[in-house]
Amino acid sequence: MERTPATPRPLITVLGASGFVGSAVTRALARRPIRLRAVARRPSAPAPGPAETTVVTADLTDRAALAEAVAGSDAVVHLLLADGGWRAAETEPGAERVNVGVMRDLIDVMRPGPGDGAPPLVVYGGAASQVGVPPREPLDGSEPDRPETAYDRQKLAAEQILKRATAEGRVRGVSLRLPTVFGEGAALGATDRGVVSAMARRALAGQTLTMWHDGTVRRDLVHVDDVAAAFAAALDHPGPLVGGHWLIGAGRGDELGDVFRLVARATSDHTGRLPVAVVSVEPPSHAPATDFRSVTIDSSPFRAATGWRPRIPLPEAVRRTVAALALQRDEGR
Repeated sequence: MERTPATPRPLITVLGASGFVGSAVTRALARRPIRLRAVARRPSAPAPGPAETTVVTADLTDRAALAEAVAGSDAVVHLLLADGGWRAAETEPGAERVNVGVMRDLIDVMRPGPGDGAPPLVVYGGAASQVGVPPREPLDGSEPDRPETAYDRQKLAAEQILKRATAEGRVRGVSLRLPTVFGEGAALGATDRGVVSAMARRALAGQTLTMWHDGTVRRDLVHVDDVAAAFAAALDHPGPLVGGHWLIGAGRGDELGDVFRLVARATSDHTGRLPVAVVSVEPPSHAPATDFRSVTIDSSPFRAATGWRPRIPLPEAVRRTVAALALQRDEGR
């Protein structure tokens, strides 16, 4: 997305810029010599860097507000998610309006007019879990999608809208299906509610860490800064990516028992207390089948197309997460 000195800097708009992943992406893009528009439902401070950053507070379920938020954009990074994350999709009637309806409206308001040149680029944050119960390991993106949860059905529906619009030439769409993302928030209120941070909070509180299995279930864990770098790589190399979905992952498949014990040790190192116990317990009746299946991701197609790879080792990522959560806990007292 380069420009000559005689043309304006490219305008990249991030939707959901105050969220956990969105704030990390915004912070990464702020380091670039671009025009950056950070759009979210709640006010936020501009991320530091050479980018010409504009912060916009808007309800993006309002079609007119969405049109104004993305007007003139060369690229849009769509990371908007209903409050409450995946749980909201199961219980909140308005979640589908955010998770699916905003994508539908976005395609309509970004429709290029005659002489506008190349259609605008839309990079969407999907989920590896859209595939449903993993049919094999590793996942590489060629599997048929059989989503098990309302959240994954909504994410898949939004992705399909983007793919259809790309096939029609209305936008250039790229979907990055994200793994289990964790880490410290890049902005105030940008909280990671995933399993790693949940266990770190428990460990900091001196509570036992519980598993709904024997600990050998694996997850593909990637630090949020590495995920932000993946979005930046997609913006830099859209050509081979447009029209498809691409899996992002470390490719390790970390056993959750080992991860939880790593969290316990990192918390012990930080606090000086003995590590909390890690134990197996009976799962609740509402636990989805996907919680008991291992997930490892082969992201080599995306890596080959963009040169991206995760750079933050798991132990360092866990230490950073524990330290950040401990600081938040101390400041909240």
